[in-house]
Amino acid sequence: MRFLAQRLAHAFVPFTKVFAEVRRGIVKLCEPLRFTSASLCGKFILLGIVAAHAQRPLLPLPAQAIYEKGFYTFKTNPYQALKRQVTGPANSPDERYRLRVTPAGATLTAVSNAGIQRGLATFRQLLDGSKIQLCDIQDAPRFAWRGLLIDAARHFQPVAVVKRNLDAMAAVKLNVLHWHLSDDQGFRVECRRYPRLHRAGSADGLFYTQAQVREVVRYAAARGIRVVPEFDVPSHTTSWIVAYPRLASTTDSVYAPHTGFRTTNVALDPTRETTFSLLDSVLTEMSGLFPDPYFHVGGDENDGRQWRRSPRIVAFMRANKMVRADSITPDKRLLQAYFMRRVMGTLRRLGKTGIGWDEILAPDLPRPVVIESWRGPKGVAEAARLGHPALRAHGYYLDLYQSAAAHYAADPLAGVPDSLQSRVLGGEAAMWAEFADSVVLDSRLWPRAAAVAERLWSPAALSQNVPDLYRRLAMVSDELDKMGLQHRRAPALLLRNLAAPFPAALPALQTLATVVEPVKEYRRHFQGFTYTTATPLTRLVDAAPAESDVARRFGATADSLLAELSLASRPAFPVAAGAAGAREPLSQAARRQLANLRQQVAAWQLATRTLPPLLVLNPSLSEYAPLAAQLGIVADLLDQRLSRLAGEITPAAPASGPAPATGALLDAAQRPVGQAELAIVGTARRLLR
Repeated sequence: MRFLAQRLAHAFVPFTKVFAEVRRGIVKLCEPLRFTSASLCGKFILLGIVAAHAQRPLLPLPAQAIYEKGFYTFKTNPYQALKRQVTGPANSPDERYRLRVTPAGATLTAVSNAGIQRGLATFRQLLDGSKIQLCDIQDAPRFAWRGLLIDAARHFQPVAVVKRNLDAMAAVKLNVLHWHLSDDQGFRVECRRYPRLHRAGSADGLFYTQAQVREVVRYAAARGIRVVPEFDVPSHTTSWIVAYPRLASTTDSVYAPHTGFRTTNVALDPTRETTFSLLDSVLTEMSGLFPDPYFHVGGDENDGRQWRRSPRIVAFMRANKMVRADSITPDKRLLQAYFMRRVMGTLRRLGKTGIGWDEILAPDLPRPVVIESWRGPKGVAEAARLGHPALRAHGYYLDLYQSAAAHYAADPLAGVPDSLQSRVLGGEAAMWAEFADSVVLDSRLWPRAAAVAERLWSPAALSQNVPDLYRRLAMVSDELDKMGLQHRRAPALLLRNLAAPFPAALPALQTLATVVEPVKEYRRHFQGFTYTTATPLTRLVDAAPAESDVARRFGATADSLLAELSLASRPAFPVAAGAAGAREPLSQAARRQLANLRQQVAAWQLATRTLPPLLVLNPSLSEYAPLAAQLGIVADLLDQRLSRLAGEITPAAPASGPAPATGALLDAAQRPVGQAELAIVGTARRLLR
């Protein structure tokens, strides 16, 4: 018997996205079936939900998988017993693989070594001790370019940190490390031709030796991961100008190593041949460290103000007709285009294909240049329209503290016409490091980066079920923790250190931290606290999760309860049986959901009663006293509401919405404190409505 199955939490969704065939204990996932409305006319379609396709969930989801009942048990080390076969050139970029597990054993076949690595990631997730479920998985990536940007310029990331994150990338089938190595705050690679770049360009003096760079490149290659460096020019170059002042566009400033994080609007002088001579030498030396054919040179966030302030540069622009329609006003976009053409020419001579952020897009930019769009999906579509390969980073900025679901919803092909989609190489998650040092980094990357990994690997039709994504992200988080990633351990250590003056309050502090998130987008820069490269990232906001799992689960349970009660059309509180407006007793599901919510609210109430001594004893926590108090207020409001729903309190009359005073309390609870905010206020509003 065949059933159409949509892998979402409910059945009333488009059924063309995925089907499952259930036959003789076999569950099969594959590419979507296509139906026409005519073929379905007058027919009744039964949608069957398949509860679980594999004993152990996979992320990313494979393109096609057949699972059978039963397991194969390895008698020796599973990784040694797994039979591997490469059928094509070992260094091919082809990442297709097939993993077959039968009662006779397990076989992994791939065209290339890269495909073997991707199959090993799936094998690792399916493996349960010494046994593995019987299956036949045929898999291939949706996009060839699935990247992760790690910013080592703003906060230096030691080699060990980079390596363990390469391990995590391999586990979720990401295949490009975009290594951001220079910015205003530092030039992070040993440059022998111009050594002041790495010695003088940063306040901390930290950099990678060339031997360390080669070590990271080898480590990545062994895991099927390419390393693409980024040296950002012409802006974001304070470190270059500190080291070699002759690169500056103006002579009216003396530059010191930049320790702030706001954009400096500094730019290299594009009118001097000496600038291009130095760039040629640096790019030549750096390109020799990175064998990948691609090389990123930034090109973003140059507003041209320094160029306009220089009479000499303005004269150059006018002499070379880099002016607007009035033939007088200098046009910095034309000068930037000139600069980028020169730089891309150098890269081409070095055998590299250049990459730049979407600001560099111009009609006369060489077509092979790859455009990476960070400002919006339109940049991807426009780059493809002009004939460029394109990458999407917009929607994948992990440093903005958005939810995994938000990143999952962003698709590289959104808004790109079908005829141009072949020019879209893929996308990259990005972790800019203003607020992520080597301690905090892992917790800001994982497990949310895995949601981007699935969006870039799995067929779009198979990757639409957000609740199931979160179920599998929990599995990935467990796996990464066992691999040595610090996304759980580092925040836990920060909290223990914060609780040191009053250790008995540690559980309460942990409870508070689980429902606190850093403020979203770029607001952390603008809330009364000035950060520098030397600022310790050890406050509660740094220990708080980028996305609160506790708040998300609480919200999901609350929404399920509200749906169960149908509060929109039925009385909002129990009344005596037979009375006007009486409703049925709570269902078993509603009682269970209500009990879970009340248990969580009670934990919040207990925590807010326990925390005050610690908030007094630790000055670095005292700023969060209002946040703890607000959690207590919200918890009390929720406790009253849930008690009414349980029938323990009967109000004088049903309320049509939150009382004005309640609304004001929730507004106050929503306000950020210490660049952090409570993640449960939205759910509280829904419950108190």
